[in-house]
Amino acid sequence: MAAMRMAAPLLALKQGYSAAAVGVLLALFALTQVFLALPAGRYADRHGLRRPVRLAVGVAAVGAALAVVFPIFAVLCLSALLTGGATGAASLALQRHVGRAAQNPTQLKQVFSWLAIGPAISNFLGPFGAGLLIDYAGSAAGDQQGYRAAFLFSALLPLAGWWWIRQTRELPPVSLPPGGKAPKAWHLLREPMMRRLLVVNWFLSSCWDVHTFVLPVLGHERGMSASVIGSILGSFAVAAALVRVLLPLVAERLRESAVVTAAMLLTALLFVAYPFMQSPLGMGVCSVLLGLVLGSVQPMIMSTLHQITPEHRHGEGLALRQMTINGSSVLMPMLFGTVGAVVGVSVVFWTVGAVVGLGARAAWQLKPIRPHPHSPQAAHGQ
Repeated sequence: MAAMRMAAPLLALKQGYSAAAVGVLLALFALTQVFLALPAGRYADRHGLRRPVRLAVGVAAVGAALAVVFPIFAVLCLSALLTGGATGAASLALQRHVGRAAQNPTQLKQVFSWLAIGPAISNFLGPFGAGLLIDYAGSAAGDQQGYRAAFLFSALLPLAGWWWIRQTRELPPVSLPPGGKAPKAWHLLREPMMRRLLVVNWFLSSCWDVHTFVLPVLGHERGMSASVIGSILGSFAVAAALVRVLLPLVAERLRESAVVTAAMLLTALLFVAYPFMQSPLGMGVCSVLLGLVLGSVQPMIMSTLHQITPEHRHGEGLALRQMTINGSSVLMPMLFGTVGAVVGVSVVFWTVGAVVGLGARAAWQLKPIRPHPHSPQAAHGQ
């Protein structure tokens, strides 16, 4: 999906589509995830890890392959829907599996830091590989043959992912509590901590969206090549991966709310500075710093979510989070595209930075009060 999210907008821009049209295209990567999140979360609660991932791999590979055969805007939109939905379903199954494997809050931060390295590597491998193929795989730099090669590269990646996970052992199924009828997923929203977590996560996911959307547009306006733009996006991903490698080593000394609050304040400062960077080097430095800051957030959010959600409803809790952030990812790129076309992309950076900075107070209050189900306190009913 990361390769598609970089290559498809660049092809649309090359074919003459506007920034607003590109915003719609990017929004479609998240649209399917909004509607599939709850069914996919419940499916993962019932079937575990491998079956949901196997289905997702097939859908993602087909979605990217369609763009190889028909590299036109309408098919790119369909590919975005398929690859986005498949990635969301696979992520829910993976996150649920890893969260259940942890035994205490410290292990939760560690395992989610390790798991989060995967998307960070993907966000480097996808854009960087796609950018090189776009520039050098065709007979002329950036011709349609190069884009076809990038889409084929995207279609092969999910198959490689299944090869790695195919023999993973399933965890024992979770029994529903006695009393029969399962509560509705929306009942989780009655918890103030869950609502606060979703709002904070929405603020921070908007930062990822604005960076993913604005950077290709900004680079295109400044005449940068696809490989340079891919490298800048890739540097963000490498930095995010690096901080996630380090987090497990210090997880015991970190408090989730403090890490998320600091990340929001630093992101606000970086978003103020980013539009003033005119050269690829300056944009790359901001991209690296932003990757270090935002890369630290997801493990802390996921650790908190697993501590405040009942074990038999982890899939539903993860689904609500995914619905929130992908609902944002549907609306925000279209909003970014419209605002960027009217007043410029710099205003988009500054506005999102201001909102994130103001939201830091909610992050400071994000302190779990329910013990993790495998912790000693939970075992003694505390």
